[in-house]
Amino acid sequence: MEEDQIRILVIEDEKPIADILEYGFKKEQFMVKSAYTGADGLKAADDLAPHLVILDWMLPDLSGVDVCRMLTELYNIPIIMLTARGSIDDKVYGLESGADDYITKPFDLREVIVRAKTILRRFGKAVREPEGECEIHAKDLLISVRERTVCRCGVYVELTPKEFDLLVWLLKNPRQVFTRTHLLDEIWGYDFMGDTRTVDIHIQRLRKKLYMGRSIITVFGVGYKYVPEE
Repeated sequence: MEEDQIRILVIEDEKPIADILEYGFKKEQFMVKSAYTGADGLKAADDLAPHLVILDWMLPDLSGVDVCRMLTELYNIPIIMLTARGSIDDKVYGLESGADDYITKPFDLREVIVRAKTILRRFGKAVREPEGECEIHAKDLLISVRERTVCRCGVYVELTPKEFDLLVWLLKNPRQVFTRTHLLDEIWGYDFMGDTRTVDIHIQRLRKKLYMGRSIITVFGVGYKYVPEE
């Protein structure tokens, strides 16, 4: 583990959910540790000294709210409460117990990561962006990865979050052929319940919005690839 690597502690008793969170945060270059009970979570917080905690409300031994209170009393750690309890009263109770954010299940993995990064910045912990990935130039396109904006010939083009992520993925991996299933896993996450037509629809939209019909190529029977125009 690098000394300046941001550390995330996930306290979640459902292992499949903990695994999904680990997958997402590790993909973003965070160091992640999971605990499956409140007691183990408190011990892990002491051992790991995390920069952020993702905390489930319903744990097998302690209430997540009680764990939240203990953590805030002991450490200055931002906490995101992650729970199936979605009423306004529950949300208020969780926030009043010391949580900095409250996300209900089922959740979108990318939303959790974005919210986590926002909280980390608010707490003064810089989230490192991979070197060389702040801006991408592709012929008449200028993409700001940090600001999530796309300009074509100096004019901003509005993309949906998934269109943007798909575009950046293809541009970062020129000439590589990706199956629709691979793109679903990378952009939507391996727990996405939709089908591969979702990829086709987003590719069509990118081609139309950005005039990329000659650079986003269909590889028949396989998937898609991006080929930079000369």
